[in-house]
Amino acid sequence: MLKNTFRLLLCLVVLTTSGCSVLQPKKGKNPTADAKKPGKDKDTIKPYDKVITKKAKTDKGLFTVHNIGSKYYYEIPDSLFNREMLMVTRIAKTATGIGFGGGKQNTQVLRWQRKNKQILLRVVSHQVFASDSLPIHEAVENSNFEPVLYAFPIKAFYKDSTNAVKNATVIEVTDLFKKDVKPLGFPVRRRKQYKISKLDVARSYIDTIRSYPLNIETRHVKTYSAAEPPSNASTGSISLEMSNSMILLPKTPMRRRYFDQRVGWFARGQTDYGLEAQESKTVRYLDRWRLEVKDEDLAKFKRGELVVPKKQIVYYIDRATPKKWRTYIKQGIEDWQVAFEQAGFKEAIIAKDPPTVEEDPDWSPEDVRYSVVRYLASPIPNANGPHVSDPRSGEILESDINWYHNVMTLLRNWFFVQTAAINPQAQSVAFKDEVMGRLIRFVSAHEVGHTLGLPHNMGSSVAYPVESLRDPEFTKKYGTAPSIMDYARFNYVAQPGDGDVALMPNIGIYDKHAIRWGYRPILTPTAKEEKKTLDNWILEHQNDPMYRFGKQQLGVIDPSSQTEDLGDDAVLASTYGIKNLKRIVPNLITWTAEDGKNYDDLGTMYRQVLGQFNRYMGHVSSNIGGVYEYYKTYDQKGAVYSHVTKANQKRAMKFLHEQLFSTPDWLLDNTIFDKIESAGNVERIRDFQVRTLNNLLDHGRMARLIENEALNNKEAYTLLDMMTELRSGLWSELRSGRTIDVYRRNLQRAYIDRLEFLMTKEQPKIPENMRRFVIRTNVNASQSDIRAVVRAELNTLRRAVRNATGRTSDRMTQYHLQDIAERITAILDPKK
Repeated sequence: MLKNTFRLLLCLVVLTTSGCSVLQPKKGKNPTADAKKPGKDKDTIKPYDKVITKKAKTDKGLFTVHNIGSKYYYEIPDSLFNREMLMVTRIAKTATGIGFGGGKQNTQVLRWQRKNKQILLRVVSHQVFASDSLPIHEAVENSNFEPVLYAFPIKAFYKDSTNAVKNATVIEVTDLFKKDVKPLGFPVRRRKQYKISKLDVARSYIDTIRSYPLNIETRHVKTYSAAEPPSNASTGSISLEMSNSMILLPKTPMRRRYFDQRVGWFARGQTDYGLEAQESKTVRYLDRWRLEVKDEDLAKFKRGELVVPKKQIVYYIDRATPKKWRTYIKQGIEDWQVAFEQAGFKEAIIAKDPPTVEEDPDWSPEDVRYSVVRYLASPIPNANGPHVSDPRSGEILESDINWYHNVMTLLRNWFFVQTAAINPQAQSVAFKDEVMGRLIRFVSAHEVGHTLGLPHNMGSSVAYPVESLRDPEFTKKYGTAPSIMDYARFNYVAQPGDGDVALMPNIGIYDKHAIRWGYRPILTPTAKEEKKTLDNWILEHQNDPMYRFGKQQLGVIDPSSQTEDLGDDAVLASTYGIKNLKRIVPNLITWTAEDGKNYDDLGTMYRQVLGQFNRYMGHVSSNIGGVYEYYKTYDQKGAVYSHVTKANQKRAMKFLHEQLFSTPDWLLDNTIFDKIESAGNVERIRDFQVRTLNNLLDHGRMARLIENEALNNKEAYTLLDMMTELRSGLWSELRSGRTIDVYRRNLQRAYIDRLEFLMTKEQPKIPENMRRFVIRTNVNASQSDIRAVVRAELNTLRRAVRNATGRTSDRMTQYHLQDIAERITAILDPKK
């Protein structure tokens, strides 16, 4: 009776709160069917075996990954929630015109977090920081809220009754990679370039998701609708294969080592609000491998004995690498052992062959535990050495060197054009294997240097006197530069008869210094306390140019830190280089000849000569308006920035007139032209002369000449000096009445065109995607002395041209001068 009364009361409550329809559904309605609608069933947590069925293809690793049909699932262990992971996004396979694959597009730290019935994927920033022991830490956290990249409904739970540590949460991740999640796809800046409007999901798909002990590798194809695709324009789209590598970061970050610009290093920055400074300050620290002394070897290390590190740097050689090149690539890797000895380690870096498929079928170069020199069957003439590092500490976690097959063509061309004049082994277009092998070893060592944390050191080669590069004893001891990280390729300075000189750099004095500075353990309690020792190591060699670091430049301001140059005197080195090119040109046909072969190689090698000649012009012209940059701190004497001397700038201008602006007749060889082209030589000569001319008449260079005069008065090479000497040399025929040939006529018209540009245009803007790379001198042309000087030069030249027109009997010269006078008038008096 009591039970029935209770039931009645319960019914009344239900009727009052919910209405009769709960008990009496309307006709045609099925409440259970309602619950099965897609929108409601989607977020339902189901039993594990109802989600991960027997049809699942399972891959165990960092997360267990399941593939069922076209769907992919992550099974995330409870122990990995809130652990930080690094997501590296690359283009694995690229569309024609976008560049080669493998390049990093984006990196970000992620954190998987459980929130109610969802799993959140959050983006973690390490750009700002304050120790959690400081009061300001809370303010930093509040201003650095972690955005949610994606939210996933929980599909199921995996429970292990024998081991709770193995408990996990199941989510479906298909849409994360199939849909347009921008940080994991083609970057926004590149989308703007090709006017991409949207992702076409119907033509996008996941290729593979593979799980390894410390990382998960995802490959997915993205097809974007694009108004201006770089290739296959008729499709109106771009298809790419993206690679996303998610790497578990170490639980305990490695101890940092702080950056110093006096030693070149790849580094990262973090704004530290916990410092005792009256401003927000960016702290920079090195990207480097975690090399530590074993506890049992600590006493040996303190005594100065070499020790094997706890964990060596190991590089595996891709199975796809041709057998005959493997030894040379390995040698290039292990060449760095001599540098690590300066850091107190032996066998710190070693090269290995990977296990065979039979030995270890699960071994993969995509496993983050392995660093691999990956051999790519590609026509790209290049190699590169990227690395992945922990943004919290700078610890390098892994590196894959991309070795493109066609790098051998690049090496062949450089070695030929820079050494064939003195080196019989380079006097052909097919080198012996041992010669190519030595070149491969050189490039291998250079690329490994990048993976160790070292950037290009373009200020290295200036340490050597030019004449020393002709000395066999000096070059055998020191190579062609103190750093293999310079682009000091091959010895173009040495002349026939100099003897057995060294032709390329090795691991040099600077490289050993940099590795010691970055890697030698300093047994102090904190990274901050290391700084005194690190500073002392720099100051020990502060006046020795062999220990100098000079950054790579796009748009050269410092002529002592240039790519592809050798020695301390660009004019002398380039003079020797041109002498060798003059020896090569008459032999090009002989050295490229082979019965039954066409003349493609002859054309290639002639263009290589032109390219090398053009490099010499760049090395020399950079001295005009040049400013040296030698990094120093307050405890060092002397200036950081100083202008190139007046005498050296005048000498550089004289060289350009003699070697370039006076037509280089030695390059005009009809026996070559009649085999490689129907026409093109005149335009080609014009092109590389104009390139240097426009480089001289650059807004930034002219601004530096103006400033040099303002600061140094009579000691300066001034804008007027440059403009007067340039005009005098380019128009020397006006004084003598000589015939002006076609090459000079083209050059003189280019000069007028450039002056018109300076009169009418402001300094061009740097493209947005290049601003972080290009450093230049900015100037407002209309409010500087530039246009006043250019106007005066045009007036002076017009008078000289009019006076000279009647002095020549050559009709083409007369027509040319009349045209020049009209062009100048159109610039100075545009309304006429």
